[in-house]
Amino acid sequence: MDVGNEFGFVQTYLPQHIIAIRLLIAAALGAMIGFEREWNTAEAGLRTHILVAMAAALFTVLAFEIYHTIDTGADGSRADPIRAVEAVTAGIAFLGAGAIFRDRGSVQGLTTGAGMWLAGAVGVATALGYYVIALGVALLAVIVLASLRALAHKIIGHDADAVAAGRGEKR
Repeated sequence: MDVGNEFGFVQTYLPQHIIAIRLLIAAALGAMIGFEREWNTAEAGLRTHILVAMAAALFTVLAFEIYHTIDTGADGSRADPIRAVEAVTAGIAFLGAGAIFRDRGSVQGLTTGAGMWLAGAVGVATALGYYVIALGVALLAVIVLASLRALAHKIIGHDADAVAAGRGEKR
């Protein structure tokens, strides 16, 4: 393996623009669900659902990409790289669950948990050399978190944080 391939951009089984489109579709569909939850003032809202949808899509794409990059052995057997992704996913889910807690009828830390899960997916993508995909997803996540927080403040109002704080909630 030459140094250019080792540290360069990885050629994907699916074209990278198709992967990006799939991730954007996952974000849009997660947003649909999250908007409904946000509209009904559920604890897990728009940002959380977008992050979870993007993370699930990215983990799935990565699993298929890994499968297509491993050569078949002389006896026709294949290694199962999906187990590595499953282990990472389980570990990150454990960490994300630790960030979520319930207090006086409200749930806190969902977006943090979803963000941790997505960060794990970005980490796997980066480790596999899918730099463009990882960077795109990370940027999209930051845009989602920042812009939707600003939008929520405009739509819900600046008093929402004060009202939530009065109820012991964290927004």
